[in-house]
Amino acid sequence: MSLSKAINILVIGSGGREHAIVEKCLQSPLAAKVIAAPGNGGIVGRVPCFPVAAEAIEELVKLAVEQAIELVIVGPEVPLSMGLADALRARGIAAFGPGRDGAQLESSKAFCKDFFARHGIPTAAYATFTDVNAALEYLDSHPAPIVVKASGLAAGKGVIMAETDAEARAAVHAMLEEDAFGDSGKEVVIEEWLRGEEASIHAITSGQDVILLPASQDHKRVGEGDTGPNTGGMGAYAPAPAVDTAIMETIQREVIEPTLRGLKEDGIDFRGILYAGIMLTANGPKMLEYNVRFGDPETQVLLPLIESDLVPVLYAAALGEPLPRPFRLRDDHSAMVVVLSAEGYPGSYRQGDAIEFPDSVPDSVRILHAGTRRNISDHILTCGGRVLGVSAIAPSLSRAAALAYETADQICFEGKYLRRDIGHRALR
Repeated sequence: MSLSKAINILVIGSGGREHAIVEKCLQSPLAAKVIAAPGNGGIVGRVPCFPVAAEAIEELVKLAVEQAIELVIVGPEVPLSMGLADALRARGIAAFGPGRDGAQLESSKAFCKDFFARHGIPTAAYATFTDVNAALEYLDSHPAPIVVKASGLAAGKGVIMAETDAEARAAVHAMLEEDAFGDSGKEVVIEEWLRGEEASIHAITSGQDVILLPASQDHKRVGEGDTGPNTGGMGAYAPAPAVDTAIMETIQREVIEPTLRGLKEDGIDFRGILYAGIMLTANGPKMLEYNVRFGDPETQVLLPLIESDLVPVLYAAALGEPLPRPFRLRDDHSAMVVVLSAEGYPGSYRQGDAIEFPDSVPDSVRILHAGTRRNISDHILTCGGRVLGVSAIAPSLSRAAALAYETADQICFEGKYLRRDIGHRALR
C-alpha cells in the first residue's frame, strides 16, 4: 500500500540518532505532524516533545493514541527489547522496529550467536557462559587476544577486547562476579578475535523486502588511533570505501538474505533495521553482531545520503509491505559526523555546562543534539556523555571532514572532547 496521505509521526528517543530522524521526517511532505518523546535540547526546538521516557511502554502507547499517531519510529534498543513495537501493533499503530522476539538479536548476544550458527551465517568461533569457572577454563585453552562480551544490552560498552590473558580473565570476573554490567553481564560470550577492518551495514526490511544502505564505519574507541575503552561511538563516515560492490554483494548473499530466511524459519516477523556489524577478514566478511535499530552515530551520516523520501519507506516496512522503489541515494557524496563528548566519557562525566554555538553553519552541515537539555532560560546545557554530533556532507570525504571539524571547533563548552582522526582509514 503506497502512502497516499500525510501521516502523524512519533519518534522515540533522546539521542543524536533521533534528532537526525526527526530532521529527515521534517523534510517529507508526507509528514503531517512530527513529535518526539522524550527528545533533547535540540529536538525540542524543532518539534513538540513530550516528557515520556523511552522505556515507559504503556505511557508511550497512550501518547501515540492520544496524539493520533500513525507511525512510531523507535530509536533505542531498550524499548524494543521490552516489547514496545508489539504493544503499539496491538493497538493498530504502525511501528518501525522489531517485536520483542526479533529484538533478541541485539538484547542477547548469546541468542544472536546461536542464530548465526543455526542459519549458517559466517561469524567468529565462540562459547557462552554463565559460570565463572567454566569461562576461565575456556580461556585456559583459548589464549588472548580474545573478545569477552556481556550478552545483554550495555549501551555499546559491554565488549572487552582483551589483548592479554590477564585482561580476559579480569573481564570474566568483572562481568560474572562483580556485576560490572549488571544483569547484562550475567551471561558472557567469549569469541575469537577477528582481524581486519570493521564496517556497518544497515538494511531496512519489512520482513519480506529489504533495502541496503551504504556501508558506514564507526569509531568506537574513545582515543585517537582507536585506543582506550569502547564508547557508544565517537564519529562515523559513509560510504566506507573498504566495502566495494563485490563485498556488498557478498554481504547481501551470505549475511542479510540468510538472516531474513532464518527469521522467517524461526517464526519471527521482523520489521525495522537489521544493522550488521561486520569484520572484513582475509577469509571474507564475518558477522560480529546485529543491532536492531538505526546506529548512533551512523544514522547521522546515512540519512543525509538518502535522496528519497524516507517516510513512506519506513511506513511500508512498519506495515510489513513491499518497500517503495526507486530508492535513490546521493552516491556522489560522502558524509562524516564528529561527536563532541563531555570530559570523562565513557566513564563518569561532567554535566550542566553551557554550550555556545556558532552564529551560522554551512547548509551542508548539521549540528545534531544528543546529551543536551534546555533550561528555563532557554539556554542549551550538557547532560550526557555524547553531547553533540557535527554532521557534514560533501562531494568528497576530505571536504566533509573539513566542514565538520571547522564547525566543531566553533562550538564551545567546558570539558569538550573530540577525536581528530575520524575517517582516518578512508582518508589515508
